[in-house]
Amino acid sequence: MDVQPSSQQLTQVPPNTSINTAMGKASSADNSAAVELQPLDTDEAAGRVERSKWLLASADPPPPWQQLFSSIKESVLPHPNTKQHNRPNRLLTFLQSLFPVLKWGKNYKASMFKSDFLAGLTLASLCIPQSIGYANLAKMDPQYGLYTSVVPPLIYAVMGSSREIAIGPVAVVSLLLSAMVSKVVDPSADPTAYRMTIFTVTFFTGAFQALFGIFRLGFLVDFLSHAAIVGFMGGAAIVIGLQQLKGLLGITHFTSKTDVVSVLSAVVKALGQQWYPLNSVLGCSFLIFILITRFIGQRNKKLFWVAATAPLLSVIVSTLIVYLSNAEKHGIKIVKHLKGGLNPSSLHQLDLGGQHVGEAAKIGLICALIALTEAIAVGRSFASMKGYHLDGNKEMVAMGVMNLVGSLTSCYTATGSFSRTAVNYSAGCETVVSNIVMSVTVLICLLLFTKLLYYTPLAILASIILSALPGLIDLNEGYNIWKVDKLDFMVCIAAFFGVLFGSVEIGLLVAVVMSFGKVIVISIKPSTEVVGRVPGTDIFCNIMQYPIANKLSGVLITRITSATFCFANASFIRERILKIVEDENNIEEVAKGRLYVLILDMTNVMNIDTSGIHALGEVHKKLNARGLQLAVVNPKWQVITKMKAAKLIDKIGAEWVFLSIGDAVEASVRLKMNGLNSIVFN
Repeated sequence: MDVQPSSQQLTQVPPNTSINTAMGKASSADNSAAVELQPLDTDEAAGRVERSKWLLASADPPPPWQQLFSSIKESVLPHPNTKQHNRPNRLLTFLQSLFPVLKWGKNYKASMFKSDFLAGLTLASLCIPQSIGYANLAKMDPQYGLYTSVVPPLIYAVMGSSREIAIGPVAVVSLLLSAMVSKVVDPSADPTAYRMTIFTVTFFTGAFQALFGIFRLGFLVDFLSHAAIVGFMGGAAIVIGLQQLKGLLGITHFTSKTDVVSVLSAVVKALGQQWYPLNSVLGCSFLIFILITRFIGQRNKKLFWVAATAPLLSVIVSTLIVYLSNAEKHGIKIVKHLKGGLNPSSLHQLDLGGQHVGEAAKIGLICALIALTEAIAVGRSFASMKGYHLDGNKEMVAMGVMNLVGSLTSCYTATGSFSRTAVNYSAGCETVVSNIVMSVTVLICLLLFTKLLYYTPLAILASIILSALPGLIDLNEGYNIWKVDKLDFMVCIAAFFGVLFGSVEIGLLVAVVMSFGKVIVISIKPSTEVVGRVPGTDIFCNIMQYPIANKLSGVLITRITSATFCFANASFIRERILKIVEDENNIEEVAKGRLYVLILDMTNVMNIDTSGIHALGEVHKKLNARGLQLAVVNPKWQVITKMKAAKLIDKIGAEWVFLSIGDAVEASVRLKMNGLNSIVFN
């Protein structure tokens, strides 16, 4: 017999005709107080007892260390096929799990390469100017942005499982690095130490990401709720945009702070001194051009390549204009020297024993969470469009390894970019080979064409970054959050203004604290609901949500809605249950009856601690003092195990632990009728 009680708002129990019969008899007894107890159907009673034995005889759950070991094993080695027990096949399975390219590479075809090749070239045309711009945002030399678009995509292509995601530097992570590392080391005073700290942060970022994946700690990413991410991204987009005013206006001296007040004050101060309007004219002209091409690409999906190639075309045209007109002599700020060649080793630049290693680890943890949040959200969005599943833990391992290797090859933190992934998807990519094509194209640019970028104006890089920011500000989603959950909207707004008027760290801290505060409030004050039976059915549901549901005379059914019964909410749940019992007793007394049984539905409770056990014991003790019986319904595996270990089952009585509400009601009605008949006979 397969019994699976539902944990939803409606609890379906197996049809039980004896409940209807018994309740009818109980009602009759209420009216005449002279009905003799008739025996319930012996088969039904035997079945109820048997189901209770199944629940009480369940084996102990595996210990925590065994669960942890199993989760680690599953993250790196999926369950082997029953037909493949030999060691070579198990080794192949492990390698395919760690390097998905070994699995999908066997079925790769030439026709797929054609699509990936064109998508990769399109991706590179967008990636090259964006990488240079994001390196400037991170206060790194331009070549480091290009380096970050070479090695990490190659590593991800071997270890990642997303087919569409485009790997490289992104705006938000670049802003995080510049805002937080600049407080540790001044990039203008000591650029070498700043660069070493950036590489060290990237090393810690990769280490944390890999550990999150290996130990299946993906839930840590959820510390930043969806609402917090929406607010943080919106605030970060505005901060990034304000930072670009330096390049767009040709300002030489600019503030290192990121809050809106400091940035606008620096702009006003600079405008009162020396600035170069030609930078604004050039930057704004190409910004308008890029935005127009993006509008064309959005209106006509077949012309997506127009928007994708517009940034690179802007760089080429603006560079030619500056070169032919000697505009740099008239105040146009240019990139100047851009070092080319292969990624140099940065192993000797990792400062793992320096004085700032603690700060680097802290920044690395924050960057790891933000980068993973963006990458996994992007990867899963496009995976759902293509109809395949993306394993978050394996993605974390892939991201971690690529950033670890990147930190050793002069790269700073890389992750999945939404804008470039959208271009990759629209270009018709089939696999991550498009990332390889993009990486090789950027490498060719580093080897052959870096000298041609000498005259690239900084205003163009600022305009390219500005053109990518509207995608980070999601007003529609903010409005939806407001409509659905006002408390979530407060978290969103707090993160937004925290970034905008405080700093990136303050915005993150506010978002995390408020998200945790919401969880704590819900945990401390969970709801307990009175459950009734829908007439003509064996469905038990909340009588407040479904007024048609009827309470059973002499029997009170209460459900705990919290997933945990612990120290944070044990006292509250205990007091709520006793208050409900007291109120129900008063109602029953007015109706010239009495309450016999409290049925406590614990279907939703996934775990319980010693405080919860103690509170449940107090409830039973106080009910027992009032002459009431406590019945427990469907305690989960961890819960029933701890209740048995604490001898609570012995106190309640094994015969009062049931698998379903229907079984509990049947036993409660029998107890009630026994009580009524004893009154009649006396």
